[in-house]
Amino acid sequence: MDIEVNSLADLPVVAQQLSDFAGSEKVFIFEGDMGAGKTTFIKNFCKHLGIADVVSSPTYSIVNEYESPNGLVFHFDFYRIKDIREAYDLGYEEYFYGGGTCLIEWPERVAELLPENYIKVEIKVLDEDRRLFKLSKV
Repeated sequence: MDIEVNSLADLPVVAQQLSDFAGSEKVFIFEGDMGAGKTTFIKNFCKHLGIADVVSSPTYSIVNEYESPNGLVFHFDFYRIKDIREAYDLGYEEYFYGGGTCLIEWPERVAELLPENYIKVEIKVLDEDRRLFKLSKV
């Protein structure tokens, strides 16, 4: 499913469409160049999921945990990991297979650890304000 976004004001609609598209799937990977808007969109998606906390990038902590009305949500940013062992040390299995919702930025850095099934959200920059969101089930 492709969704073109013309401004930040469109992101809540995309969050709803992603939720509908995902159904019961709880693992989401987000791909896109640096500055494409992955974290900005995840903030909107978390708001859609009912998270009241301030959502911020877990660039330095690798994972942030939030409570939603439907359970725990884990936001990962694997950009800074230097070695796959860091994901093992983090206890990725408990997160990825523990029943919570996982939102994963820079998934290519832990590709071998990803679950068999997940929702892929690819964000392509069309111009300064416009983005193309490609949603797929893997």
